[in-house]
Amino acid sequence: MSDKRPFILGLTGSIGMGKSATAQMFTSLGVPVFDADAAVHELQGPGGVLLPQIEAAFPGTTGLQGVDRQKLGSAVFGDSEALRQLEAIVHPAVGAMRARFLEDSSDRPLIVFDIPLLYEKGGAQQLDAVAVVSAPGESQRERVLARPGMTPEKFEQILGLQVPDAQKRERADFVIDTGVTLAETRAQVAKLVEQLTAKE
Repeated sequence: MSDKRPFILGLTGSIGMGKSATAQMFTSLGVPVFDADAAVHELQGPGGVLLPQIEAAFPGTTGLQGVDRQKLGSAVFGDSEALRQLEAIVHPAVGAMRARFLEDSSDRPLIVFDIPLLYEKGGAQQLDAVAVVSAPGESQRERVLARPGMTPEKFEQILGLQVPDAQKRERADFVIDTGVTLAETRAQVAKLVEQLTAKE
């Protein structure tokens, strides 16, 4: 393998930490970003290539709009076997999209993999470094509770399933502070991009 491959930075963070906004900052600086969630939405959305397989495995969970997330969620919730079955359909397809993205970006100095559950689901070993987006607990809580349909109970439940922010910060190579102004976060991202592309 030639050493002319991109530096792969994993971007992750707990709910409400501003990961999507931060990923957007990398994109605006010309850094290719692979968004795992967006890939899943594309595969499961209207006309998505996985719809026939998902419908065959979980009848009644798809329609013209793609996967009915609520119905599919109910079909796999609390059923580890069903969840494994769904992951066996989705993960290889996302992996293939990621491989295509890597190929298309092979001449770039830096690329970002936006992976929400990086520490929860694993996958850090394929990366050169990990950046965690983090903000104070009060900011996180405020942002999440402002989302439609979110309740304090639901928020606590999600937090319980995620690796605590302090542990993520400890394990990360870089921490991007989103508890400051957007301009300050943008400056941190620009500095990190500069630092990682200077390794050429």
